[in-house]
Amino acid sequence: MGDKEVDQQLVERAQRGEKHAFELLVIKYQRRLQRLISRFVRDAAEAEDVTQEAFIKAYRALPGFRGDSAFYTWLYRIGINTAKNYLVALGRRAPTSSQYDFGEDEDFEEVSLLQDVSTPENELMSKQVVEVVNSSLSQLPDNLRTALTLREIEGLSYEEISEVMSCPIGTVRSRIFRAREIIAANLRPLLGTSIDKRW
Repeated sequence: MGDKEVDQQLVERAQRGEKHAFELLVIKYQRRLQRLISRFVRDAAEAEDVTQEAFIKAYRALPGFRGDSAFYTWLYRIGINTAKNYLVALGRRAPTSSQYDFGEDEDFEEVSLLQDVSTPENELMSKQVVEVVNSSLSQLPDNLRTALTLREIEGLSYEEISEVMSCPIGTVRSRIFRAREIIAANLRPLLGTSIDKRW
């Protein structure tokens, strides 16, 4: 039985009033959801609060969950919307960090290449690349930043991102392409690459 089926069984049990079933879903997805939310809400304590609020919203909305999408896709959508609403209420956008946490992003091929450097020059270059990527990411419009974060950091498929963002797959592909192009354009001067190469 796959993850989606297990989740669906837990959802159905929770919909019948078994609180323990929903607790199992919280345990399973709390860390992943908090990591996603922390991309928008940088303060760790605030991100934890927003994550709890997202789970509360999910619990209240659970009777309406029909299983048309995977539970975690539905939960991620709630999490992203909760984070955005939280930031709007505070009158701010998601800030970026100058320190990039390599440990959480082992899926980034470029990051793993950057970790293998050992000379001071390469370490400085790595730090500069990280700063440019973070700065570029923070300046992207919300829809581009969300699509790229879900794809590159959370590892969601285009179909899953389409469900989370409630838009067609073609739009998801376009947003991710545009986000990558913007970041690549900002990296070109630092890396000395020509315009016909992305990295």
